[in-house]
Amino acid sequence: MEKLIRFGVSMEHSLLGQFDKLINKKGYTNRSEAIRDIVRDKLVEENIQTAIGEVYGALVYIYDHHKRELEKSLANLQHKHFHNIISTSHVHLDHDHCFEVILLKGKAGILKQIAEKLLSFK
Repeated sequence: MEKLIRFGVSMEHSLLGQFDKLINKKGYTNRSEAIRDIVRDKLVEENIQTAIGEVYGALVYIYDHHKRELEKSLANLQHKHFHNIISTSHVHLDHDHCFEVILLKGKAGILKQIAEKLLSFK
């Protein structure tokens, strides 16, 4: 494990209070651990924007198949990006809900766009 370096962070009292509530809710044991995770997340996000070469990912979601036009929107998204889709798996959880997994490959930025489009569906 790399040596840890201590440094100070200054922030407004109200912002720190909100941060403490968030890290307690997420189950962090201390602020340092939470800040390290936030920095890692931001670095990964930045690397996604500049990644070269092919990456792999999985989209996993549950949806209500009775939602008007939702299945059509999901199918259209998959057909639009068929060249990035390795495989899909569809499971009926109950009368109303379906569980899907889409395995993807391609440029990181494109996979991120597909995920964001999926998240934009109501």
